[in-house]
Amino acid sequence: MLSRTQAPFCLREITTYRFGWLKAAQAGLMVLVLSATGAAADKTLPPPALPPPVLLEGGRRLEFVRSFSTEQDARNKRSLLSKVFDFIAGPAELSRMVRPYGVVTDAQDRVIVTDPGAALVHIFDFTRRKYQKLEGSGKEPFRSPIGIAVDGTGNIYVADSELGKVLVFDSRGKFRRYIGNVKGEGYFKRPTGLAVDSAHGRLYVTDTLRDAVYYTDLQGNILGHFGKRGSGDGEFNYPTEILFRNDELFVVDAMNFRVQVFDRNGQYLGRFGQMGPVTGYLWRSKGLAMDSEAHFYLADAYMDVVQVFDRDGTLLYYFGKPGQGPGQFELPAGVCIDGNDRVFVVDTFNRRVEVFQYKGIKTADAKAGRDR
Repeated sequence: MLSRTQAPFCLREITTYRFGWLKAAQAGLMVLVLSATGAAADKTLPPPALPPPVLLEGGRRLEFVRSFSTEQDARNKRSLLSKVFDFIAGPAELSRMVRPYGVVTDAQDRVIVTDPGAALVHIFDFTRRKYQKLEGSGKEPFRSPIGIAVDGTGNIYVADSELGKVLVFDSRGKFRRYIGNVKGEGYFKRPTGLAVDSAHGRLYVTDTLRDAVYYTDLQGNILGHFGKRGSGDGEFNYPTEILFRNDELFVVDAMNFRVQVFDRNGQYLGRFGQMGPVTGYLWRSKGLAMDSEAHFYLADAYMDVVQVFDRDGTLLYYFGKPGQGPGQFELPAGVCIDGNDRVFVVDTFNRRVEVFQYKGIKTADAKAGRDR
């Protein structure tokens, strides 16, 4: 128990501490205000210029919209009080992209990005200003999450190329089950691309090291596979990305420098693309997507562009160039296009996703051919 002589001293200590904290907060606030005032008075560095829109035939156009890279891009703007606490205690650690690769959007208008560099999956919800991350099954963390897909009920499928498995999460991010888990070991050698046929309850997985595409039901039972090593029709040399549209499968046959087309049972239907390190040809093909007019968007990591082809493989146009500014790329990878023709491109070495808006002429047939 404190004596009467000790008590005033302790009270003075507590009072001094409390007023010291308030003074520190006030000082931090003053520094922030002065910094903001100084920054407003001396804006010597203009924001980077936005790329001009790509003007296309028939009034079509493609415009740069924005880019994002950290969880703060999805959340509400920070209050002044939060900035004061950051100044005093240091800023909170934010989840940010390290080496992103794949991207998909879901029915909730969320953008889901795989990041093998950070060994996690980012979920950006710009509508609700929320951010979430997936780190694995709980018992088994991600090692190298690459492929990403969603089904008609919002389940999220993630291919981990090192684990050799596909991990399935519900729409809230809760782990549900594995696909390709055999007594703890991965069934697949190197699963990369994923595609879902929700109408027929199928998941397609490209196994790059087996030069094959496997298809399962949505519970994970293996139904079959197609493909083998080679350069002939229906053969593969390191298949990577896969896209399901209009009851057809489109597979990036990376080292054969082409895209092959199959029906849902793996029957060969055709191909497009030729080898070459210039636009109009394929060299280091990555992500593949399709817009509402059935144009194919194919990222090329060598040329740092996204090329747009028709079904016959004719180059319609391309966008992007090497660099770090808006609309520029350093190793573009995954590509996806949502129901509003927003084009999401993973810009791997710039650690971000860039968003573009395609404004085309939507026909009834093209609209009906969206994801099933």
